[in-house]
Amino acid sequence: MPLRLLKFGVAQEYPEGRIFRDRDRLKSAYDAVIIGGGGHGLAAAYYLARDYGMTNVAVLEKGYIGGGNTGRNTTIIRSNYLTPEGVKFYDESVRLWQDLSQDFDLNVFCSNRGHFTLAHTDASLRTMRWRAEVNKHFGVDSELVSPAEVQKACPLMDLTCGGHSPVLGALYHAPGSIARHDAVAWGYGRGADQRGVEIHQQTEVLGIRVKAGRVTGVQTNRGEIETPRVLCAVAGFTPRILQMVGLRSPLYIHPLQAMVSEPMKPWLDPIIVSGSLHVYVSQTARGELVMGASLDPYELHSTRSTLEFVEGLATHMLDLFPFLSHVNVVRQWAGMADMTPDFAPIMGKTPIDGFYLDAGWGTWGFKATPVCGKTMAYTIANDHPHELIKAFSLSRFTNYELVGEKGAASVGH
Repeated sequence: MPLRLLKFGVAQEYPEGRIFRDRDRLKSAYDAVIIGGGGHGLAAAYYLARDYGMTNVAVLEKGYIGGGNTGRNTTIIRSNYLTPEGVKFYDESVRLWQDLSQDFDLNVFCSNRGHFTLAHTDASLRTMRWRAEVNKHFGVDSELVSPAEVQKACPLMDLTCGGHSPVLGALYHAPGSIARHDAVAWGYGRGADQRGVEIHQQTEVLGIRVKAGRVTGVQTNRGEIETPRVLCAVAGFTPRILQMVGLRSPLYIHPLQAMVSEPMKPWLDPIIVSGSLHVYVSQTARGELVMGASLDPYELHSTRSTLEFVEGLATHMLDLFPFLSHVNVVRQWAGMADMTPDFAPIMGKTPIDGFYLDAGWGTWGFKATPVCGKTMAYTIANDHPHELIKAFSLSRFTNYELVGEKGAASVGH
């Protein structure tokens, strides 16, 4: 054992500092305030500082960094969406994911696995073919594959699904990947902090001051802040923030649950998704199965998980993988999914000058973290929406310009 390592092990104090600094007090004014210390808020702060030199920025988090939906998802990354707007947006995100560990000098454990969306009916097979053709048109690697190719990639899957929902084919998306969600939050947080952005945990926003149709400040449980720019990036808490500025939105909040198995030897390399069975699953580097299903069927502002969810998801998992019947579930959780009518996000400017919105992420927010941060940083710095997010404006719901992404996003992941 190296002497240096031995000294480190027996030392009473460790030289490594925190991922980001604790801030004792809020300044009286900032150039921009970001509400929400999850992946999207931290990413926007990081790119504002790195790309536009805007460092007098405060990120306000009611709880702790990454403790909301950023830490409550199943970390699937893909770009095989249905609409041109969605494909181009998420494809840029996949490209950014590839260099994230190098950008941060921190391993975010981004692992390319390949992504199979199973088709159990003729109708879903037609949808998969449609998605594949749209993807190819924009240079995204997706193709329709046969059951034999699914079986080759995942030999332990029961393609008959117990005889009631046989697999007829699948949409294969080679760039499909997974990553470690807490490392992503830490990477963006540390990068923003190193460039001068202030991150304030345990700081709750109580109100937003608007004068003559423009943002002028933010009221928190630690005092008031003057600022001309506010970004709302709080996922399921978005309706509460919008009430503070008098804006309405078509968002509705549903719980989205997930669970994790005990570790086991690696046997599942690709990501498997079934819309018909309401299942998506991947295996982590530690050997755990990370599993999710569809949204809970009721609107509820809660992160409570339920036994009903575990029983339902376990049943469908056993349809695909009967040999898992004796595997234990070790933990489960829920997040609050902020859904939109067209299953696409809401991004960009709002009718309130200086108030920017990043919401409507439903079940697809984690994969968009890098591109969301980059495009929102551009939008804030230039007070003009980035080209990639123009179709996702809040005004599309009053202008009848919906995106229509349900065919690729309603599976859950």
